[in-house]
Amino acid sequence: MKYVLVTGGVVSGLGKGVTASSIGVLLKACGLRVTSIKIDPYLNTDAGTMSPFEHGEVFVLDDGGEVDLDLGNYERFLDTTLTRDNNITTGKIYQSVINRERKGDYLGKTVQVVPHITDAIQEWIERVAMVPVDGKEGPADVCVIELGGTIGDIESMPFIEALGQFSYRVGSGNFLLIHVSLVPVLNVVGEQKTKPTQHSVRGLRGLGLTPNILACRSTKPLDENVKEKLAQFCHVPAENIVTLYDVPNIWLIPLLLRDQKAHEAILKGLNLLGVARKPDLEEWTARTKICDMLNAPVRIAMVGKYTGLSDAYLSVLKALLHASVACHRKLIVDCVAAADLEDATAKEAPDAHKAAWDLLKGADGVLVPGGFGDRGVKGKILAAKYARENKVPYLGICLGMQIAVIEFARSVLNLHDANSTEFDPNTKTPCVIFMPEGSKTHMGGTMRLGSRRTYFNVADCKSAKLYGNVGFVDERHRHRYEVNPDMVSQLEKAGMLFVGKDETGQRMEIIELPTHPYFVGAQFHPEFKSRPGKPSALFLGLIAAACGNLATVLQNNGHVTKSLSNGISNGHLTTKTYQNGKILKTSNGSVNGVYSNGNCNGVH
Repeated sequence: MKYVLVTGGVVSGLGKGVTASSIGVLLKACGLRVTSIKIDPYLNTDAGTMSPFEHGEVFVLDDGGEVDLDLGNYERFLDTTLTRDNNITTGKIYQSVINRERKGDYLGKTVQVVPHITDAIQEWIERVAMVPVDGKEGPADVCVIELGGTIGDIESMPFIEALGQFSYRVGSGNFLLIHVSLVPVLNVVGEQKTKPTQHSVRGLRGLGLTPNILACRSTKPLDENVKEKLAQFCHVPAENIVTLYDVPNIWLIPLLLRDQKAHEAILKGLNLLGVARKPDLEEWTARTKICDMLNAPVRIAMVGKYTGLSDAYLSVLKALLHASVACHRKLIVDCVAAADLEDATAKEAPDAHKAAWDLLKGADGVLVPGGFGDRGVKGKILAAKYARENKVPYLGICLGMQIAVIEFARSVLNLHDANSTEFDPNTKTPCVIFMPEGSKTHMGGTMRLGSRRTYFNVADCKSAKLYGNVGFVDERHRHRYEVNPDMVSQLEKAGMLFVGKDETGQRMEIIELPTHPYFVGAQFHPEFKSRPGKPSALFLGLIAAACGNLATVLQNNGHVTKSLSNGISNGHLTTKTYQNGKILKTSNGSVNGVYSNGNCNGVH
């Protein structure tokens, strides 16, 4: 097994996750099998209880693991299926060591950070690296490890020590370190400054790790004299210094690495030059070119609670992008704060209220993503009502599906007090209820999580056709509340179809309105399994419906034909966030905001 460690210096948010994913893509293109591990030094056992505002979205894996969003990048870029053990946290390591101490595994010894914690980290890495994640038998050839945080952080010290020991133990030909650092350009002098990277590398070496490759983040390619200076003071060969400059689309990063021959430096350092082939990125390049040349727009209004930070909806935005590229459309996402649609905002901030409604009414499609809590729920209900009544394509995910059910019960069945027990525990008409197997005392890991099977019970429905007319699908879940099965017959008599259910037939998974062009809700999260070359079926349906091409896609059993292309020119994803009547940010490029001119709200 070969190991590639990716660390970061100077500041956080440089794009270590995208860099690690891109390295994986490049090595995979060389014919190697790749797996990934993300190390998060925080004390939480997992990301499940973290606020999206603080840490971005919680990505859910097939096995129910609630993990860092970087694992979503790994899965999307490498088309792999990871496990919860591919995300190491300080909490997990300490918990495992304490459990072993309680069992008496340490034979009465004093349990310390060194060697017990550091040994546990190394054992975890070796064990997980051997687990195949690409559907094939046997271990991968290379394991790409990303160390979260920044060199010098106190909480990452045990991991630095463990990785230093690990690199010595496995040997130099089996371990390679890539350090991602910042080379800023000061506006006053317009010169690329190397001192921050020099200090970062010095700190890294002082902790026992020596970088083999420098990946330098900058606004533009590094000048040759800057590379020479970095090579001299960081003791890294100039040919092993690559520039990851700002680009409009993060799919370009593997191509940047290839063009700078990063794969040759990696393969040489791991003694794999005789094993690997030249990187074959033809399909990846073609998709990237299409994305960069899209012209005909499709506008989606995403009505949510966490619109102040695009990373809170990262997988949703990526799934929209994958579907829009498949339909050959330039995606424009208007992130609308749900609360701005509510009547209370009309009185308190009329300009914000008008701006939010103008966006909603100007959209080709409406998406209400998942979420928790009652803030903005009234606005989401209004958005669902607008889409239903005006025949605007609508996709509701998790809470977005529950919202659609509540709105339908209120507006069509005239059950004006219909609600979810999450928002009103004493409601007399509970359309959405707490799941009996859930816990009301413990929050972490107690939801209905991971891959669950949904069976289609209406063969001629849009959802089944989009999935290729299969009898069932496996999708990932993350919820505590569900549609009340006692209300289903009443809702179906009024025209709402529950076309997908679980194996018991008692848990509602997919809703549709057959008289609507595209009104679909899913209790699961289809965005988590969307891939650049394989867009999620329900997202594809939303984009196709918003473009007026749904009938063609349905005739082809969820496949997009080249005839859907309507002109391509220089363009890419654009996102706009409106809150309190103001445009917080307009971005052209990746919603990730790492290798881009911006993101949904301009937070880099």
